[in-house]
Amino acid sequence: MLDRPQDDVAAIARRVDLAEDAVRAALDMLTELSLVQPSAGSAQPLRAVSPELGLDYLLARRQAEFALQRQRIAEARTAASQLISEYAGRHPVSGPVSMEHLADVAQIRARLAVLTDNVRREVMAFAPGGAQTEENMASARPLNERLLGRGVVMRTIYLESVRGCAASVAHANWLTAMGGQVRTAGELPLRMTLLDRTTAVVPLNDEDSSEGAVVITGKGTLTALCTLFETVWENASPLSDKPRRDADELDRQEAATLRLLAEGHTDEGIAKRLGVSHRTARRIATGLMDRLGARSRFEAGVRAVQRGWLPHDA
Repeated sequence: MLDRPQDDVAAIARRVDLAEDAVRAALDMLTELSLVQPSAGSAQPLRAVSPELGLDYLLARRQAEFALQRQRIAEARTAASQLISEYAGRHPVSGPVSMEHLADVAQIRARLAVLTDNVRREVMAFAPGGAQTEENMASARPLNERLLGRGVVMRTIYLESVRGCAASVAHANWLTAMGGQVRTAGELPLRMTLLDRTTAVVPLNDEDSSEGAVVITGKGTLTALCTLFETVWENASPLSDKPRRDADELDRQEAATLRLLAEGHTDEGIAKRLGVSHRTARRIATGLMDRLGARSRFEAGVRAVQRGWLPHDA
């Protein structure tokens, strides 16, 4: 169409050796992408426009879609965290939802050992906190080995920050070599293990495992938690891949930091959520402000909304 703007559908079909229906379908797609527009005062109904103009519009639309998707994920995380907090504050009850309180780390590990022995199909886990401790990895390895040896599907999501820890990466690579699947995300809403989509183990305090955990069963609650996991998994990056950047050229840590800044979190709070040091969190925040040309965090928020890095109601 750029080379021969006078050609109609039939002429284009002959030149590219396609059926006219296929050409019309292609024109519909090009119109949707804003690369073809209706012409005014011309015998031809459509004309090709400057790719620069069309792609600028397309990128702006994609940026808005990414911002909306980030907002939906944040809302899902908030809703799930609130749900878990409300249930954890109640005594175990009989009925469709059942809860079992585990008082300390020793009870958690013992209960997980029993639960994993009975797993038949699948284990899904959020593993926040950044670099994994040697103690945690050592205690998890025998359980993971038994599960994978039985053909159980294991999917684990770590924070992006584990990529900077050689021991954590080695453990994740071991999981992958044994048949497990590992991905990383910029942030995780909570620590959680889901077994066969029927049982969840969730700590009472994500920052202090010594406070114990709860074992939750119940179709409605587990459906919500499994949906949360699948949403985060879909947007996470395989450990073997380089960290993804979105349409705004933000990597996952930067996008998560920007959202947490907009929510009013301090550098210390951001560091805990991302599993990085206080200094690293400050460095990421400062780098974002430099890219936005902002002198204050408030100005950075305004400029981020203007660029489409944050939704307008952030």
